[in-house]
Amino acid sequence: MGWATGSNLQTDTPRYATHPGLRSNRGMNATDRTDQRLTELEIKLSYADDLLDTLNRQVAQQQQAIDLLMNEVRRLRQNQAESDTPGFRSLRYELPPHY
Repeated sequence: MGWATGSNLQTDTPRYATHPGLRSNRGMNATDRTDQRLTELEIKLSYADDLLDTLNRQVAQQQQAIDLLMNEVRRLRQNQAESDTPGFRSLRYELPPHY
């Protein structure tokens, strides 16, 4: 059922193809098979290279976000340290939890 039929004759053309630009290995000599394998490897390499570039950009963006957050935490800690006055604090100026 996997082969195309025309005029009740079976042909060597499968109804499904592995890739539109690639030929089947049937009837190919060693040089053609090597060229096909090389082409497939080049395609895989280009996809891997694109994925690597995408991941590198993502890591760089995440590092920028981490740097910004670290600076913000540092600034908040510094502000907190400057605003805290050591010593006695009167409870008169603090609101109870129900307000």
